[in-house]
Amino acid sequence: MSGQILIAEDEPYIVDALSFILSQAGHTVTAESDGEAVLEALRKTRPDLLILDLMLPGKNGFEILKELKAGKEFTQLPVLVLTAKGQAKDRAMAEQLGTDAFIAKPFSNAEVLQCVERLVGQSQRAAYDH
Repeated sequence: MSGQILIAEDEPYIVDALSFILSQAGHTVTAESDGEAVLEALRKTRPDLLILDLMLPGKNGFEILKELKAGKEFTQLPVLVLTAKGQAKDRAMAEQLGTDAFIAKPFSNAEVLQCVERLVGQSQRAAYDH
């Protein structure tokens, strides 16, 4: 199942790696490297999934998650947190704020792809239910 994915990540090599594996799997990928630009990009692209780093310039991932889940516009958007901040407290905070999945860096391509396929499938099924 292919979908539209927005990557919020400021490390170009990670954006390149994710874009490659996700494009190979049939997904359409866009990316933002600045936290301030993520919400605007979400409004423009209307993705099926957001892959979110917690450490971004402008606005960090926790702030973005709070805004997404506080409004009505993106409450159904699945979010995969993909971050180097892999401590238990960071995972717990992300889960409390409403992330759908959490993967710590360094990540396995297979793990990310499996998670993306699951979340995109859920997102697209939810869209048909409304």
